[in-house]
Amino acid sequence: MTMNERPYRMSFKRLIMRVLATMSAAAMLTLGAPGVSIAGDVEANAKLTHAQAASRLSAAGITWSSSGGCSDRNNPTCTSFTQINSATISGIITLKSASGCAINVTGGTETGHADGTYSHWNGYKLDTSLSTCLQNYITGTFTSIGGSKWQSGSGNIYYLEGNHWDITYYNCGGC
Repeated sequence: MTMNERPYRMSFKRLIMRVLATMSAAAMLTLGAPGVSIAGDVEANAKLTHAQAASRLSAAGITWSSSGGCSDRNNPTCTSFTQINSATISGIITLKSASGCAINVTGGTETGHADGTYSHWNGYKLDTSLSTCLQNYITGTFTSIGGSKWQSGSGNIYYLEGNHWDITYYNCGGC
C-alpha cells in the first residue's frame, strides 16, 4: 500500500478532542442556550482572567469603569471580568464593530447581580453605559421581544434596564 492508499487514521488526541467537543455541544444544546453551535460552544465555555478580558477589550477600543474604581470580583462596586466567558468578550467586541458605537462596560462578573444560569457571575452578561448611538443600533437592528428587550439574530438578549444595557451573550454574535 502506498502512502496515498492508506486508510485515514485519526490520532488519539484528535479523537479525544472531537469527542469532547461533541459532548460539550450536546450539553449546551440540551441546556437550551439559543444560538449555540458546536464551534461556538468551545469558545462560549472558555473562561478568561480579568487581565485577559481587559486586554481584549482595550485592543478593541472598548472602555470599562466601576463606581468603586476597582476590579475585585467579590466587591459589588467594582467591575470585574474574572471568569467571564470568552464568547461574552467576543460578543461585545462584535457589537462595537457592527455598530460603530463607543462602548463603556460598567458591569461584569462581580457580585451583586441577579442569580441564574445565564448570569453576570457565570460569565454570560455585561452591563454597558447608555448612548444614543448604541440605543439606535440595538433598537433599529434587533427584534423587539417586549419588556424593553431586543434579541439579535444569533439569540443574544439586549435589555434596557433604565440607566444601562444589560446584555446576555449566549454566543459571540457572529464573530
